[in-house]
Amino acid sequence: MSKSLDIFCEIPCLTEQSKLFRGVALQKQWFKLADKRIIGQYLQKFINYNSASFDFIGATPYIVGTDQNISMAFRTSKFIGTVPLRSPDTGKQIGDFVVVPRYSEKDRYEGYIEILNLLGNAISPERIDSLPLASGRNFRPPMYLEASKFVAAMEMLVKQPWRKFNRLEKNTREPIGQINWNKYIANEYKVERRLSFPAGKNILSELHKEYSQIRYVFDICKKELMSANTPLRVKLNIKPKLDALEDKLYLHLPLKTNLINERFSDSPAVRQAKKQANKVLSFDLADGTAWRVDFADVFEKFVQHIFKEVAKELGGRFLANYKLNGYSPSRRNVWELSHLEPDGILQKDELLVFIDAKYKSHLYNKFSMSEVLKDEHRHDLHQIIAYASFSTGKSKFGMLCYPSQQLEIKETKYINPINQATGSIKILGLPLQAEIIGDAKQLLINEIAFLESPIKRKNKVPIHPTRA
Repeated sequence: MSKSLDIFCEIPCLTEQSKLFRGVALQKQWFKLADKRIIGQYLQKFINYNSASFDFIGATPYIVGTDQNISMAFRTSKFIGTVPLRSPDTGKQIGDFVVVPRYSEKDRYEGYIEILNLLGNAISPERIDSLPLASGRNFRPPMYLEASKFVAAMEMLVKQPWRKFNRLEKNTREPIGQINWNKYIANEYKVERRLSFPAGKNILSELHKEYSQIRYVFDICKKELMSANTPLRVKLNIKPKLDALEDKLYLHLPLKTNLINERFSDSPAVRQAKKQANKVLSFDLADGTAWRVDFADVFEKFVQHIFKEVAKELGGRFLANYKLNGYSPSRRNVWELSHLEPDGILQKDELLVFIDAKYKSHLYNKFSMSEVLKDEHRHDLHQIIAYASFSTGKSKFGMLCYPSQQLEIKETKYINPINQATGSIKILGLPLQAEIIGDAKQLLINEIAFLESPIKRKNKVPIHPTRA
């Protein structure tokens, strides 16, 4: 990592085990006042001092080895973000701990921006009060991310009328309405102005002050999105939207502002546009503090989007986050669940396929012997089998979706020898990339048709090379 940026380390999310950071090397670079002879104690103090930050970012540090061969490694989860760290020898701030998306793109957020533009769902970074990031603004969410969310909010805003009353003053021949008598008295000595009454009228129009302020923010976002700071692929995808919004806002003159007032009476679309506009306006004023983004939710919505498209193609229906309610004649224990909620259910005639999206590292660590991976997969497997039990058929179908480097699918069947009931669980690997959606749809259409009718299995020709 570049020391000029004050980065302690930068690790991709969903890393089962990072590279080893040798205790001696850490002492030379970061813990200079620590005693080399007891560097293990300082590593443990380092973990304790920064436990709240590691918990927030979803990272698990652990110590490997002993004595002079002692090292430290990290395990990361579904979060990306940046947190500041303290040194164990002085308690002072040192470099930042950065967790980045597991992607190969040159820009770390490029792939996610494409997905968010596709889904229409915004990333909302969570923040906590912390020391300012040592890396300053280099590792906070980029400006074009906030600008793209504002464009998405504007697309919803321009679809509906947003009118307000503007007070205009016009001269009338009769004293009708609210007359500006002070102004009238100043001119009534003129004979030709005696029957000219300056009357105030409220005109309902979209050409009001707040829309002009929104236009001002739009111009800021357009400039940022078309600048060199924005990745080319994001820029090309969002340019048609900017051109369409430019036409819609043609009559609105920009009005410079530092804050747009949010009102309870605003419609949801207006409120969202104002909220995002204020984030853009305050972007340069905000100091870098600890932040994180939960991409498990993004992955879940990405999976749901694909299955919705598959359901349309098959003539079925997709139920997202469908609740399976639980009932008990006696009082429920505090720890009992009131309902089960699979991420999705695809229904096609008599076929039910239960879908669960898990943003975990299993398909990035296929050959790992980690007991943590085994336990988590066992939990995932039991969960999807529990969902599938609500199907009335003798054969139960479930699909576990994990992020992966490539599009792939693997099937495992579980058979009860007592009654020959079967449970078919498919593990679907999905890269978080917008360009794989077409191939994923075709793969799933083929797989679900395979499940739907045993007759089709004999004549079915696989169209993908990755089926296990």
